[in-house]
Amino acid sequence: MNPLVALACVPPLLAAAAAAQAQGVSLAGSMGSKAVLVIDGQPATLAVGETARGVRLLRLDAGEAQVERGGVTSTLRLGAAPTALAGSARGAAAAASEIVIPVGPGGHFVTSGSINDRPVRFMVDTGATMVALSRAEADRIGLDLGGAQRGTSQTAGGTVPVLALTLGRIRIGEVEVSNVQAIVVPGELPNVLLGNSFLQRFQMRRENDLMRLEPRR
Repeated sequence: MNPLVALACVPPLLAAAAAAQAQGVSLAGSMGSKAVLVIDGQPATLAVGETARGVRLLRLDAGEAQVERGGVTSTLRLGAAPTALAGSARGAAAAASEIVIPVGPGGHFVTSGSINDRPVRFMVDTGATMVALSRAEADRIGLDLGGAQRGTSQTAGGTVPVLALTLGRIRIGEVEVSNVQAIVVPGELPNVLLGNSFLQRFQMRRENDLMRLEPRR
């Protein structure tokens, strides 16, 4: 198709998408290196790193785009239904982005998720300042510790040396959070501890045997 004809077709397509998708964020197409998004019913064309109506484009690949809004990251796919993120026009956004974790053995809230797209098991630990994982787990998921800062942390067993770094992204269910502070400890941990560097981005509430994490807006 002639590029000028293709560009001429974009406005009516966006108008239709905006009318049909008045809530949340969706990927309507791309124009060169820019993503064409529909944000709460309004079209926006963004290059990687640009922001519109609180939504920042992090990555654009063939048929999908990664965006961030209100500290929550999500991957949008071309033609998929709108994704509700923190900061969307109505409260339904928070519900759609909510993390629900059932209680497990011993009364701990344990769930599957990923760090930088590598699968891990998380355990909610409100007493931990930061997300914490063992050196063995860090090696298993391929974390680059070359730029990590050396420090110490106080544990029940005393002071231990740690490596501090920023995790690119943590994903649980449909919710993804970017740039989360974490520490790597030398001892063994049965799960990755989901500490307050992650939890502080959410409103937490317990309902019987469920822990609900709703993104702050």
